Order: sequence, then structure tokens, then C-alpha cells
Amino acid sequence: MELKLLKKQKDMIQIELMNADDTLLYPLIHQLLLDDSVEDASYTSGHPRLDNAVLTVRVKDGKPQSALKKAARALASEYASAREIIEKKLG
Repeated sequence: MELKLLKKQKDMIQIELMNADDTLLYPLIHQLLLDDSVEDASYTSGHPRLDNAVLTVRVKDGKPQSALKKAARALASEYASAREIIEKKLG
């Protein structure tokens, strides 16, 4: 997956995500919205085969890129924990 910064402001960041689908975007949006510093997080996708998804994160305080990094780390940790449990249970 590639990222392209489209717009960056003090309280908002907009990123184009190449080859991203709902499998990544739904959990990422959900994790962002759990953060109290995040005012809004959403994405637009346009045509599934012609357009790339555009993620928009707006924060109440702090930096939007920090909120995005925090959400990505939380998801990575959650999925790593799930993988460990599955590997332990299945041998």
C-alpha cells in the first residue's frame, strides 16, 4: 500500500491510499474514532476500480498525523495479539 499526502493543515490531514480496501479502512476509522482527540475520521472511495480511497482525519487537539500513527500502532498490536492467541491455541 502506498500513501500520498493530499492536504495537511493544523487540525486536519487528507491522505490518498493506493490499493486500500474496506478491510483496512473500517478498522482504521473505528480506531481513530475511539481517540478522544479525534473530531472526525472518514474516507471516500469513489469507483472501486478507478479511484483510490481518500482518508480524512480532523482533530480537536494535537496533530492529526499523531492520531493516525497512534491508531495504526493500536491496530498492529491488536492483530499481533490475535495472531499469538491463534498460534498458541492451534499449535
